[in-house]
Amino acid sequence: MMMEAITKPRRLIKHLNRPKKMRTLRYLTFDVITHTLAVSLVLFLVVFSGRFIKYLAEAAIGDLSASILLPVMLYKLPAFFELILPLGFYLGLLLSFGRLYADSEMVIFRASGTSQVQLFQQVAPATLIITVGMAVIALFAGPYGGLKANALLSEPRSAEGMHVLAEGRFKKQRGGDYVTYVERIDDDGRMDTVFVAEWQRSESGISLSATLASAGAIKIDQVSGRRYLALSDGKRYDMAPGSTELTEAQFSGYRSLIPEVEGGLRSQARIETLPTAMLISSDNPEHLAILGWRVSLPLIVPIMALFAIPLSRTDSRRGRYARLGPALLVFLFYFVALSQARTISQESGSALVFFVVHGIFLVSGLFLLFREDLPGWFRARA
Repeated sequence: MMMEAITKPRRLIKHLNRPKKMRTLRYLTFDVITHTLAVSLVLFLVVFSGRFIKYLAEAAIGDLSASILLPVMLYKLPAFFELILPLGFYLGLLLSFGRLYADSEMVIFRASGTSQVQLFQQVAPATLIITVGMAVIALFAGPYGGLKANALLSEPRSAEGMHVLAEGRFKKQRGGDYVTYVERIDDDGRMDTVFVAEWQRSESGISLSATLASAGAIKIDQVSGRRYLALSDGKRYDMAPGSTELTEAQFSGYRSLIPEVEGGLRSQARIETLPTAMLISSDNPEHLAILGWRVSLPLIVPIMALFAIPLSRTDSRRGRYARLGPALLVFLFYFVALSQARTISQESGSALVFFVVHGIFLVSGLFLLFREDLPGWFRARA
């Protein structure tokens, strides 16, 4: 009877505290998600506008067809969020908890006995939502969008205006070392009367080559995705400055690699857009490295959340942005470590190096999160 009398008030107190915990959960989740969306939107606008201006410049000079610019950009939208969303969520946590510290709201949480671990439990639903969203983007939406974008870029009709040749005018590439001219381009992409002049620089010196062909077309390598200028029925002339020697060669077929704009829409390797299911069943070291990178992107979210809570601690005097710099350095180190892991994985053919990096940061984050509770835990064990 005595035990029953004691346990009933305890159950009553626990029942009364449950609505308070739910209100706290909703409050923190809403605050974190709001900050995450705001930061991610700003980051997205900065990245998207910068990329769009660059691609618009490609379309203006004829390296990219203006008619497919917007569809290709829309297909590549998921790829923009692969790093924006983890960074946005990390900054959202820092700003949200930094505001709680700066406005002395965290004093109330801590006075009520809420530890850092319990704060992490409160934001666990938001962390899970972002992690699942990142997994969908990194493993499925991103590769699918890249695959559809490459399919658009590979269509013969859409290649018009996207190659280095422009109908009826000379075009310069590589700082003027590569000059092209085509008399006419039909609807199928076939070109008539093609001229190509190129300065070739090597250790032996500089030479000039000029090629004139009666017909040509753009061919795309199915493995690498690189574009080649395929010429037929023409002549090629090679000469060196200061020399009277001229070499003439006649050909029925000739193929030349087209220089791509660095960082342009077509600079993404075709292997980067392979479906995740294909990467899982592959033994290719490069495929394993890409798979490890895709799996790593969602794991960044919960691991960095472990760092965000202790690193956001500040006070009203220092302000909510006081710890933002050191916290961003941690994210930068994590990203650089994963980039190095990708390089090592590609060379060694093993994706275990990714999990070593994740393990190091996971242990470090858990240590920072549980640091306050460790002395009491050791005392209880003693």
